[in-house]
Amino acid sequence: MLLGVLVTLATWSSRAMAHPVGVSQGEYVYRRDTLYAGITFARRELSEALPWLRGTGEQASVSPFEEHRDTLGQWLVARLSVSVDEGVCRGAFDGMRFDGDGVALALSYRCPGAASHVDLDARFVAELERGHRHLATLSWGADRFEGVATRTSPVVSFSVSPDATSVGGEGSSPTKARGIFVPLLWTGVEHILTGYDHILFLLGLVLVGGPLRSLVGAITAFTVAHSITLGIAALGLWAPSPRLVEPCIALSIAYVGIENWFVRNGKGRWRVTFPFGLVHGFGFAGALRDISLPRPDVPVALMGFNMGVELGQLAVLAAIFPLVLLARKRASWERIGMRACTMTIALAGVVWFIARVRTSI
Repeated sequence: MLLGVLVTLATWSSRAMAHPVGVSQGEYVYRRDTLYAGITFARRELSEALPWLRGTGEQASVSPFEEHRDTLGQWLVARLSVSVDEGVCRGAFDGMRFDGDGVALALSYRCPGAASHVDLDARFVAELERGHRHLATLSWGADRFEGVATRTSPVVSFSVSPDATSVGGEGSSPTKARGIFVPLLWTGVEHILTGYDHILFLLGLVLVGGPLRSLVGAITAFTVAHSITLGIAALGLWAPSPRLVEPCIALSIAYVGIENWFVRNGKGRWRVTFPFGLVHGFGFAGALRDISLPRPDVPVALMGFNMGVELGQLAVLAAIFPLVLLARKRASWERIGMRACTMTIALAGVVWFIARVRTSI
């Protein structure tokens, strides 16, 4: 059974190449009966969702975006509705700019009369990555309101009267911390559960067994290391290209699989997991780099995303560790089972490395 799990993960190479985080950022400003919107998407996610935007390689080409600029703008206007007390606002596409690996679209909505609340209907969420979340921030004078639109709850309502609270949507609230923290927490969980390369690396660590203290130490070192580089990259201090990071992650998987043939247990393995954790942290950071969060929001978003990654790791380990303990009780484990599992992990790492290098060229 354990070998079957490993084979399934190892052969799922199309999903292991890159796992989009599925988040877009919307900055909305209401001023004089007009709502101005700046929506930032990951270019890669839009390219995968909209056939006419598909480029080549892992990083979506900018050429299709430039060619279909107006089509993309109208696509978004048709799928993002805004209404206030007096009725529906009339939307218009105002422009587009590239922001790193993302693309930002500017829209404006002329609204009829004064407003005490604003409703956003983000229907575009249903056409993007499954589990996509749209983080919406509404600025109304000196006040800021936060909300989240999802596939199952695409409407976010903001009450802007002084004595009202916002209602509707997942996590919509004038409380900034909840608005950013909760969706990024779940995004972190989803990211690790669909990050088959990260999961396979963790499985490689626990297969060799050994004292529980050593296994905990190895995983803790991995956690501390990837938290460091995730923070460095998310804060914009430094981030290597994904074309370098993704092949290195694949190599770390191959290394762990090969090393399992030569170590008897996990004692002292933190010396390996710490440097590899630094590399994996940059891989996690790529998920946040695809969108442009306002700098004041980054610390809260970083905390939520990182905690989500840790919860996802714990869930995976809690599910797989009992299988490892059960397998180790069999007499044939060390002679056949262990070698078959580690060979599968090493082979997956080599295959992913070759595929990612070819994609990066």
